Amino acid sequence: MHELGVVFHVIDNVKEVCQENELTKVSSVTIQLGTVSAVIPSYLKDCWKWAVEREELMKGCALVIEPIEAITFCEDCKSEYDTIKHGKICPNCGSEHTYLLQGNEFMIKEIEAC
Repeated sequence: MHELGVVFHVIDNVKEVCQENELTKVSSVTIQLGTVSAVIPSYLKDCWKWAVEREELMKGCALVIEPIEAITFCEDCKSEYDTIKHGKICPNCGSEHTYLLQGNEFMIKEIEAC
């Protein structure tokens, strides 16, 4: 389960931002998470609940996950389509000349703190 490592990385980044801005309490962190990012949201939330209770700055801090849908682009017919539903093969022309436009992101979008 790499989600715990991901959570520690996010917490380290949040702590750094708080230190730079002289913040003393974090109430929520919003993450943008691609649907094909290889991070499982339920595991991430479970790890988050455990990890934030070990940081005074973040005790009780909520994790908000905003999903980013996976969209693939076909270089042959220039169409965009739902990656999860159709995979690598373009449903419009059958081409394999495709690439992921979005959906593998993992970004801290917002930190709510005081």
